[in-house]
Amino acid sequence: MVACAGCAQPAPEGERTSATVERIGDGDTLDVRGGERVRLVQVDAPELGEGECYARAARRELERLAPRGTRIELERDPRLDDTDRYGRLLRYVHAAELNVNVELVRRGAATPYLRDGEEGRYADELLDAVDEAQDARRGMWSACRVSWEADRAVTTRPR
Repeated sequence: MVACAGCAQPAPEGERTSATVERIGDGDTLDVRGGERVRLVQVDAPELGEGECYARAARRELERLAPRGTRIELERDPRLDDTDRYGRLLRYVHAAELNVNVELVRRGAATPYLRDGEEGRYADELLDAVDEAQDARRGMWSACRVSWEADRAVTTRPR
């Protein structure tokens, strides 16, 4: 494992870096100490700025899983892009042995987002987690009308 004191550094493919959560932006984005913004890769949560159903609840779920001050590990997927068009790091986030990306989907706070059909390292787990959340009507699946396909961003509306 590669570690730095509170910041995120570029990691060799498939390796993890250690970081500390500074702020949660929304249900699929967080900032770490040192100024890097991290977009949780292969997941999508309802958008806060667009007033989508369950957006605030998705943010709260990410805050519960990775609260400010939490030491996390950021994992780069060598099959996927390193950053998005906004310069955010695309990473799986691990907190206390928990894959936060998968757990957000399992809780119904996010959906898998396999952009352009690209399947990353945890694609199967993410797809299993969304099936579980839908079947149990967890999170957005009970609170909202959800439009979702694995290769598109999720959209939600109130019921």
